[in-house]
Amino acid sequence: MPTATTIRAADALARRLYAEGCRYAFGMPGGEVLTLVDALEDAGIRFVLAKHENAAAFMAEGAYHRTGAPGILVATVGPGALNGVNAVANAHQDRVPMIVLAGAVDADEAQSYTHQVLDQQAVFRPITKASFSLVPGAAHIIADKAIAIATEGRPGPVHIDVPITVADSPVPAAAPPKRAKASPTAPGGVDLQTARDWFANSQRPVIIAGLDAMNQGAGDALTTFAETFNVPVVTTYKAKGLLPEDHALSLGGAGLSPLADRHLLPLIDKADLVLCVGYDPIEMRVGWRNIWNPEQQRVIDITAEPNHHYMHQSSLNFIADCAASLAAISDGITPQATWSGGEVAATKQALATAFPTEETWGPAAVMETCRQVLPRDTLATVDSGAHRILLSQMWQCYEPRGLTQSTALCTMGCAIPLAMGTKLADPDRPVIGFCGDAGFLMVAGELSTAAELGLKPIILVFVDASLSLIELKQRSRQMKNRGVDFAKHDFAAMGVAFGGAGHTVTTREELTDALNTAMKADTFTVIAAVIDRGAYDGRL
Repeated sequence: MPTATTIRAADALARRLYAEGCRYAFGMPGGEVLTLVDALEDAGIRFVLAKHENAAAFMAEGAYHRTGAPGILVATVGPGALNGVNAVANAHQDRVPMIVLAGAVDADEAQSYTHQVLDQQAVFRPITKASFSLVPGAAHIIADKAIAIATEGRPGPVHIDVPITVADSPVPAAAPPKRAKASPTAPGGVDLQTARDWFANSQRPVIIAGLDAMNQGAGDALTTFAETFNVPVVTTYKAKGLLPEDHALSLGGAGLSPLADRHLLPLIDKADLVLCVGYDPIEMRVGWRNIWNPEQQRVIDITAEPNHHYMHQSSLNFIADCAASLAAISDGITPQATWSGGEVAATKQALATAFPTEETWGPAAVMETCRQVLPRDTLATVDSGAHRILLSQMWQCYEPRGLTQSTALCTMGCAIPLAMGTKLADPDRPVIGFCGDAGFLMVAGELSTAAELGLKPIILVFVDASLSLIELKQRSRQMKNRGVDFAKHDFAAMGVAFGGAGHTVTTREELTDALNTAMKADTFTVIAAVIDRGAYDGRL
C-alpha cells in the first residue's frame, strides 16, 4: 500500500500523463483496469466511458488534435484490448501520439491461469512505436519513455501492459528527472549550400507538405515562405490547411482523388524544384509512386525520419525540422518572379471547374451548403468512403487540423468518435462529422455517449444505402452488384432515439434550415441527407 513517500505505480503513469497535458482518457473498464481509471481521475485526467474501444481510440485522437497532448486509450485485458487494435493501427499509420493502457494478468498468475490470457505485447508491437509491460521499479521511467517515444520523431502510439497487482504496487512518489526534449535541427554543410543554390535559381518551385510539417507546427513558417517567394503549396489530406485553402497559392489536398491529381501532377512535372516539406507519403495512393525522377528533376526532401518507404526518391535528403529547414534554405535569398506563365492560377481554376458546386442536389451540393452555412472556424471530421474523396477536395480548411480523417489506414466509422473527441476538447468551436450511412451504422451506439457527455456536434449522414465507393469500383470492373447494398434506415430517428435531434433533408433549403437549427440545439443533431445512387459517378 502507498505510504507518505510512495504512490501506486498506476499513479506514476497518470501523473506523468497529466504533466504532459493529457486531460482526457477514453475506454471501457474491466476489473483489471479499475486502479488505472482511479489513478487517472485522481491525477486530474477525466475518464470518458465509451461504448467500444475502437471508437474510444478515435475519440482520443480527436482530443489530441485540439489539445496537442497524447491521446489515451484504456482497455481491459483480452477482448477489450483487442477491440482497440484497428484504431491503434490507424494511429500508427496516421502518426498520432497515443498511450494505450491495457490491463494484464500478472505474469506469475498467467503461468497457471488461461482465462482471457494472451500475449498482448505480441499483438501491439507491430502496430505501435513501442510496447512495455509495467514493472514497479521502473514505473516512472516507463511513463517518461512512453511519452517521449509517442511524441518525438514521427508521433505514434505506445502500448503499456499494466498487470493487475503492479498497478497497485507502491513506488517512490518522487519521480526521477524527465528527459529533456530534443531541440529542432536544421540542415547544414555542402548539401545545404546546394539546396540554397537550387532555390535561389528556381523559377518554378512547388511545395508538397505533409504530416511531419503539421505535427511540427510548421504552418506559419510554411505560409511565410510560400508568400515571400511565391511558391504554390500542395498538401496531403491530413495536412490540409497548413496554408489556408482560400489562399491564392494553395492548391489543396492531393493523393486520393484521381480527378484532382489529373490537374496537380502536370504542374508538379513542370516544376524545376520540388520541396517536400514534411511530406510523408503514407497517405498517398499508387498514382503518386515515383512521380518524378530525382536525376532529372531537383527534389529536396525534409522529413522527420529517413526515407524507408521508397514511394519516391529525392536529390537531397534532410532529416530535420521543417520550419528550421525552410529558414535555413531561404536565409538571405532574394525573392524573384516565379511561375510567370500563370500556371498556378490556371491549375487552381481547373480544380474549381473539376469540382463544381452548382448542382441542385447531391453530395457536392450538401458539402457546399455546409461550408457556406457553417461558420468559418467550424471543425470537421469525415470517415472513409466516396464522400471522403469528394469532401477532401471541396471542404476548404483555413487552419491545420481543420478536417480530421483516417487518411493512411482509411478506417470506416471514425467520423462520429473523432467529432466527439474534438467537441469534448474544444467545446466552443462548431464541429461537424461527415459520415457514410454504413460508417454511421458501425458506431451508432456512441451517440448515447454524446448524449451522456452533453456534446453537441452535428452529424451529417450521406444516405444512399450503398457502399458507394466499392459499388463504383465494382461497376468499373464490369462486375455484378454483390455485397455492397443494404436497406435504407431512418437515421434522423436514430439520432432522436439516442437523445439528440434528427432531420432528414432532400434539398439545399431543407439542409440550410437543419444546419441553422442544429447550431442552436442543446444536444447533438443527426442530419440525414438523402442522395441518389450513383451520385458520385464522374466526381472522384
